[in-house]
Amino acid sequence: MNRFFSDTRSNDFCNQLLLFLTALLLYLPSIGQAQSIALSFDDGLDPINQPTASLWNSSILEALSNAQLKAILFPAGKRVDSPAGLSLVREWGKAGHAVANHTYSHFNFCSEKTTLVQFISDTKRNEELLKDMPGWEKRLRFPYLKEGETLKKRDGFRSWLTAHGYKSGAVSIDASDWYYNKRYLAWRANHPNDDPSPFRIAYLNHLWDRATYYDALSERIYNRSVKHVLLLHTKAINAAFLPDIIAMFRSKGWVFISPEEAYEDPIYAIMPTGLPAGESILWALAKQNGLKNLRYPAESDVYEKPLLDKLGL
Repeated sequence: MNRFFSDTRSNDFCNQLLLFLTALLLYLPSIGQAQSIALSFDDGLDPINQPTASLWNSSILEALSNAQLKAILFPAGKRVDSPAGLSLVREWGKAGHAVANHTYSHFNFCSEKTTLVQFISDTKRNEELLKDMPGWEKRLRFPYLKEGETLKKRDGFRSWLTAHGYKSGAVSIDASDWYYNKRYLAWRANHPNDDPSPFRIAYLNHLWDRATYYDALSERIYNRSVKHVLLLHTKAINAAFLPDIIAMFRSKGWVFISPEEAYEDPIYAIMPTGLPAGESILWALAKQNGLKNLRYPAESDVYEKPLLDKLGL
């Protein structure tokens, strides 16, 4: 009996010590360390509706290979659910990149039209589609980074993720590359033979602005730079400019790491308390900590349209 109570107290002490050390790691300043960043890509490509899908996929993978980087792909099933689409996803796994879950239908979980039961079913459907892929791992990236607008939906799905062994697929650096891609395709259609440098510069400036913004949030909250995960998409703009993106971050002194290493940062184990839930993990934690002037949604075309209009792009 005494030994039982002794073991119980020992286990309680170990658990409390582990919680203390985890909290300590969150707030320890990263003295003398460069900012680190991992690349993640959402959605996947649909060769049926996008004739250049294979070319874009190859360009992104070639850029990663040339830079000797490993990334993570979060395909949405509805975009890749064909032999040709799944073949493109398989190329990522065969190249040593991780493949994870982005749900099948890409529903907005903060929409009243999307129920908890529906979202769980959609996540399971995507797992069934992708689970035999090379590089598959159980991480979930919420579409639009929306994690539920009610307590019931948010906590209900978090419980399901935990029960089914899913790990975080959160991002620390969000951006509007999807909107820049839309503008880039329109600009390219009207300037098929022009030097894309003006658009490349505008896009790189956008990504750098967002990276420094979210890194500053990290410093304000935790007095350190977290191991960042950057959200990008499998779009034409990244197929065109990924080598430049990589070169830019390296020129600024940032170090690229694998997604696996980035997700070891204790920040990704935190479940923010705010509602509606979602956005960048740093944005959500900044809101939870009472930081002011956080725009919502955190990233949107409404912020970027005036900038690109002014540049004539």
